[in-house]
Amino acid sequence: MKPYTRLTNPLVRDGDRLRRASWDEALDRAAAGLRDARDRDATKTYGTFSCSKATNEMNYVAQKFTRAVMRSNNIDSCNRT
Repeated sequence: MKPYTRLTNPLVRDGDRLRRASWDEALDRAAAGLRDARDRDATKTYGTFSCSKATNEMNYVAQKFTRAVMRSNNIDSCNRT
């Protein structure tokens, strides 16, 4: 059994395969995916789930990003458990 190793380069999907990519390409693809989700009505395609162990500041940034950038109110956390 092989030990797990950390990824040192981002991977992007081309069809059904993953390949190495530059950080610029990976970030551009991630931004394009978020933009596409927002443009296709993020109220149905995007949501955020935050952790109660995260800081208040991190949870604030997550909800602010979800509401202001993605234009979605789909925010939940595990604080109820």
